[in-house]
Amino acid sequence: MAAGTAAGMADRAEPSAERTRRSIHAGGEWREASSGATREVVDPADALPFAVVAEGDAKDADLAVAAARRAFDEGPWPHTPVAERAALLRRVADLLVRDRERIGLLESRDAGKTVEEGRVDVDCVADAFRYFADLVAAEAPGRVVDAGTPDVHSVVVHEPVGVCALITPWNYPLLQASWKVAPALAAGNTFVLKPSEITPLTTIALIELLVEAGLPAGVANLVTGPGDTVGARLAEHPDVDLVSFTGGLASGVKVARAAAVTVKKTALELGGKNPNVVFADACATAEGFDTAVDQALNAAFMHSGQVCSAGSRLIVEESVRDRFVAELARRAERIRLGRGTEEGVECGPLVSERQRARTEEYVASALAEGAVLRCGGKRPAPCAVRPEAGWFYEPTVLDHCHREMRVVREEVFGPVLTVETFRTEDEAVALANDTEYGLAGAVWTADAGRARRVAGRLRHGTVWINDFHPYLPQAEWGGFGKSGTGRELGPAGLAEYREAKHVYQNLAPAPVRWFAG
Repeated sequence: MAAGTAAGMADRAEPSAERTRRSIHAGGEWREASSGATREVVDPADALPFAVVAEGDAKDADLAVAAARRAFDEGPWPHTPVAERAALLRRVADLLVRDRERIGLLESRDAGKTVEEGRVDVDCVADAFRYFADLVAAEAPGRVVDAGTPDVHSVVVHEPVGVCALITPWNYPLLQASWKVAPALAAGNTFVLKPSEITPLTTIALIELLVEAGLPAGVANLVTGPGDTVGARLAEHPDVDLVSFTGGLASGVKVARAAAVTVKKTALELGGKNPNVVFADACATAEGFDTAVDQALNAAFMHSGQVCSAGSRLIVEESVRDRFVAELARRAERIRLGRGTEEGVECGPLVSERQRARTEEYVASALAEGAVLRCGGKRPAPCAVRPEAGWFYEPTVLDHCHREMRVVREEVFGPVLTVETFRTEDEAVALANDTEYGLAGAVWTADAGRARRVAGRLRHGTVWINDFHPYLPQAEWGGFGKSGTGRELGPAGLAEYREAKHVYQNLAPAPVRWFAG
């Protein structure tokens, strides 16, 4: 696709001003913020606003929760037959496929990622809706429990939790929304969805598709606005039964504390500091070396490192470290940065000026603590595909890092890769597990026995062997430690949105005579 053509399609992907100003959806109606406040949505590639959305507050959150509460307590959705709920989810998937190009372009403009990444995100969202449709449709109506007597019928059934508050991050706005919306709807819940105020546009588009698919009014509600007002109110609201939050650790702790007051269910995905462990035997052949280096680039620099599971910690065996890092840095310097809608661009900008400043601060602290800069570490020169005002930062490789450095301990959420080394398998495992997080990690080795041993010892929710980043909607996603609680995707992802109920029926009731009188 020519650059000019892509830019033109990006313009057409922009939502109308009327729609986005009325971006709050409650009780089946689109509306402005109660206060009339708005917020500009800014393209991170040039720092220019290209849409305006409603800036909701706690009052708007209350209105949306009230609508969701009515729809759950009085509406048809919780009692809609499973087959009909599954059919609606499949219709949503079909609509996403229909609108793939439009929504993929919108995701690119909104979050700064490349158009191809945006398209892939739409594909993954459609897959998630189809998976949960198939999962819920294939389930048995309940689990019969053997009570030890034919006079009792005992069954465990699963019912929707109720009103769910779904709070999503800015880096994968559409994908993370789908991981919550699809299972919530499959289980029969109603919800209030709060996207990041930085990247709300594809979430608005998703709600539009749910309406088009025929979801009853009040089931899906949306409030655009900041986390410290809208998000905080949803977390504490007494009429909310569950909060599912994806975001940073500090914000997640606040959500958990607010939710604890009303003892509501919580599911928290709070990021990670993910190790990518490379053993020398994985690099013994030219093909193996090339693959491991290529995947280390993908692990660290996909979406400019703004990925909760980014392989930002390269832990490489000492005997191959110099060669590996030299080639890694050479290739990282050649990554083509620019506006995501331009042809040939491989990596877009950071999402905001604040995120770039944060990245710069981490790199400066690492250099002050003794890290060696192998490439990057600065803003790139502007060019035709890279406006000077855009929030770009070069892919950065920091060598000779150690555990005491902030850049190794803390989540940067930028295109920064740290390098640590090891000599033994035990040392590799110890380094990989030396983090307060535990979301994901990888091991690269040609030794099948070592691969299984190391994978079994890593304390991370997802472990890849000779790969990095793929996920399956049918496999659970979540982390150990401070990476959060609960799981998304897979059967456990559906279970988060359900309550188990035991129904015990005595088929031959008779007096117990426990009390003599």
